Amino acid sequence: MTLSELYLTLLIGGAVLLASIAAARTAHRVGLPSLLLFLAVGVIAGEDGLGLEFDDAQLAQALGTAALAVILVEGGLTTQWRDIRRLLAPAGVLATAGVAVSVVVTAAGAHWLLGMEWHLALLLGAIVSSTDAAAVFAVLRALPLPQKLTGLVEAESGFNDAPTIILVLAFSTASTGLPGPAPLLGNLLFQLAVGGALGVLIGRLGVAALRHIALPATGLYPLATVGFGIMAFAAAGAVNASGIIAAYLAGLVLGNAKLPHRAATRSFAEGTGWLAQIGLFVMLGLLVDPSELPSAILPALAVGLVLLLAARPISVLACLLPFRVPLREQAFISWAGLRGAVPIVLATFPIVAGVTGARDVLNIVFVLVVLFTLIQGPTLPVVARQLGLSRADALREIQIETAPLDALNADLLTMSVPPGSRLHGVAVFELRLPHPAVVTLIVRNGTTLVPDRGSVLRAGDELLLVTTPDAREATERRLRAISRRGKLARWLGEHGAPEAETAAPTRTA
Repeated sequence: MTLSELYLTLLIGGAVLLASIAAARTAHRVGLPSLLLFLAVGVIAGEDGLGLEFDDAQLAQALGTAALAVILVEGGLTTQWRDIRRLLAPAGVLATAGVAVSVVVTAAGAHWLLGMEWHLALLLGAIVSSTDAAAVFAVLRALPLPQKLTGLVEAESGFNDAPTIILVLAFSTASTGLPGPAPLLGNLLFQLAVGGALGVLIGRLGVAALRHIALPATGLYPLATVGFGIMAFAAAGAVNASGIIAAYLAGLVLGNAKLPHRAATRSFAEGTGWLAQIGLFVMLGLLVDPSELPSAILPALAVGLVLLLAARPISVLACLLPFRVPLREQAFISWAGLRGAVPIVLATFPIVAGVTGARDVLNIVFVLVVLFTLIQGPTLPVVARQLGLSRADALREIQIETAPLDALNADLLTMSVPPGSRLHGVAVFELRLPHPAVVTLIVRNGTTLVPDRGSVLRAGDELLLVTTPDAREATERRLRAISRRGKLARWLGEHGAPEAETAAPTRTA
């Protein structure tokens, strides 16, 4: 490559990156998942648009898998262990048995509705069966939902990529017929067990190293943290285990350890995650041929409706039945099964393997992801409100670049006082928040107030609180308790336990 070609390549790449960032801002303002506009940027830049040619499915598979590793490392780094530790069992069942149920039901629909032969139908079912971590992390973290509900869907999306990839690889390489259940189950258990163990081990090695090694620059700590997650992915892949589960678990271990420069690490991880998403979706947009997509619309609608209205609800109901999850939460989990980059990346596997009809599968998957992301993504807030799951008083973590929160070992939280909350009429000093938590700001009807001890809270107030990681859980419990029972909550036996701990053992609609 000459220097002039290099400059042209960088110019095009920079323009595509900036266009994608602008698309992300536009998507956020209009309430659309950003992945749709990233895909659109790739399609516009492709052969039928600006003329960029890209049809190398093997390169797309390799780059896509690497991008998924970065996205899952970022997902693990930004997931709170306390939010998902009680949810590992239901999330694990959803990510394994739930995937299997979805594959079978979706394949049956593709076989009977589209006349697709069973091998290709099972392959298509496996490709679209898992929820997408990038889409789930981006959409759910912006919604005021109960922590246990968000944690369950996030944990499932982080875990279920690995079983799905194993199934797709098995079906793609089955040249002499479908693999038997025993070898398939054995391979699945090996990959998950070894990949999970390597992820946890390398994550703990990273924690030990970063706690005891003084690096010469602050910027090296985030780089090293993400580097350990990528190393876990590569190490697991080198021994034919699941690199995807290893990357997520390594990120989870590293992200929940008390390491130096946590805020900088999280910001860096989010930046790399966005870069991986942009590159991945634009590349996948380049890969498809728009002229081939119209013929895939009806098959994609048929398979997508089977997946959304039958396969996903049946798998959620069957898997969560033993865990007594309320039916309204099951309904939301069913609707929140977002698809994104993962199915499109997986659709390149049978193309690389030379499976007959694989290109048609790619087109169906691409159209399915676009159509049903348009349906599910924007409607999730409405579905949450209709099911009574939105929480106006949910505490949300805020990322502040100008405040030295990392140096202070502090967390910044905000909450709203919803109508009907017993926080209404309570003075700041009556909150009796655990030391050193403090209410630093109140926003009331667009007016900013700096509270003193006697300031009285009102319904509709937005509160800004500063606390420490050690006092954060106690602070959240105290605020929940007062919101439920008032300032005498402790005397009335209310200690602000999360819903997961206080839920009745009976099922409710």
